[in-house]
Amino acid sequence: MHRETLETLAFRTGYLTLFALLLLPLLVVVATSFAASGRLAFPPESYSLVWYGEFFGDVRWLTAFENSIIVGVGTAILATVLGVLAAFGQEIDDGSRIGSIVGPLVLIPLLIPPVILGITLLMYFSELGIRGSYVTLVLAHTLWATPLVYFVMRSVFSRFDWQQLDAAADLGAGPIQSFVHVVLPNVKQGVFVGGLLAFIISLQEFVMALFLSTASTETIPVLAWTEIRQALDPMVSVVSTFLILFSLVALVLAALATNLEWVSRQLS
Repeated sequence: MHRETLETLAFRTGYLTLFALLLLPLLVVVATSFAASGRLAFPPESYSLVWYGEFFGDVRWLTAFENSIIVGVGTAILATVLGVLAAFGQEIDDGSRIGSIVGPLVLIPLLIPPVILGITLLMYFSELGIRGSYVTLVLAHTLWATPLVYFVMRSVFSRFDWQQLDAAADLGAGPIQSFVHVVLPNVKQGVFVGGLLAFIISLQEFVMALFLSTASTETIPVLAWTEIRQALDPMVSVVSTFLILFSLVALVLAALATNLEWVSRQLS
């Protein structure tokens, strides 16, 4: 057997093993969500949709689900705007002192433990009197989501033909017109992917939401944590299954809307 064949076989075995290790826990979660009993165990003794019925019949879970969607959409919009503008600004002003520090500044929230961020934001928002609102959760999640959008857009902008901006300026277009009519149409796929990542990050973020949410604004992860501390039943698996489903749907939408080959080419 040739060396290249052995290397290819080893590589495929490695990533298939890694894929299985990542996938198996998810399959266990989904399977236990269909348990008929009130005990969380794998494999379930019998299967039923009773816990899904409990979920849709529980106002508290539905409210948490609605809160997660509201915060996720708000985070996606704000993080996408900030990430796109930061990446665009650095690309056109990369040689200046300000442009050179934008990247490290955007990266800072990812380097700070979320517990520290949560405590700091809790103290700050409490002083402002806005703790527990949707605004505080959106701002907190935006701190984490914006760097992801920024790095996606930096990669996308690095392949953008900037001579198009010069041509637009020669034709009399102003900066805003050039950005809206020239830049955005060429990078809209990257913008969509960045916004989708921001939404998924917000949907699953737990630590900062635990510090900043109240009973009226608690998200799905926060409520799941509260329920786990009281009783370990299949409802937790039901909620986790919905989060997994949301992530898969988001990936499918990204594949359909942007073409995964285009995404991998932009990020390579």
